[in-house]
Amino acid sequence: MFSGIIAAVGRIEHIEPLAGGVRLTVDTCGLDLGDVIVGDSIANSGVCLTVIARDGAKVKFDVSRETLDCTVGLDLAGAEVNLEKALSLADRLGGHLVTGHVDGVGEVLKFEPVGESHELVIRAPAAIAGYIAKKGSITVNGVSLTVNRVEGRDFSINLIPHTVAVTNLKHLSAGSRVNLEIDLIARYVERMLAWRSEEAGSAA
Repeated sequence: MFSGIIAAVGRIEHIEPLAGGVRLTVDTCGLDLGDVIVGDSIANSGVCLTVIARDGAKVKFDVSRETLDCTVGLDLAGAEVNLEKALSLADRLGGHLVTGHVDGVGEVLKFEPVGESHELVIRAPAAIAGYIAKKGSITVNGVSLTVNRVEGRDFSINLIPHTVAVTNLKHLSAGSRVNLEIDLIARYVERMLAWRSEEAGSAA
């Protein structure tokens, strides 16, 4: 589990093709790896990946073809990735509960300055748009953010200068694609309601 609070912005240094995907070498660029061992999880722009090797500040991850097909940002050498280590039970939950399992890829419609901040407007895939609510939480490229406005499949977010400065969201523009993870609680609410409806139908 993660919180969506980015600890460092790394860079994909090398991509090695594998039979079933790729092996990434990521320069973690200042991420504290003092407690990281092989087998630990690190989120890369919202995608939970397992550490398979370490060499100083460089970490290797194997990424399956399925993961590559369902996400963006992990297939380009030189690309920046938002990094977050998995939470421990003693950590503060500064953002919201994030699994690192991307639900869909959204398209940026607008990323423009508004005063000192930026307005980010994203169009979500139809399959997950219904889970996005005003003042609810959403994860964009691994960053925990609050939704300001929702209109159909489109939703708007206000990014403060700090968030823009310390994440790879600074590079977005209209047409960019981003990894989205919906609020974990929304999944369970939907399932509980669906189950109650199924049970009521069975009892009728």
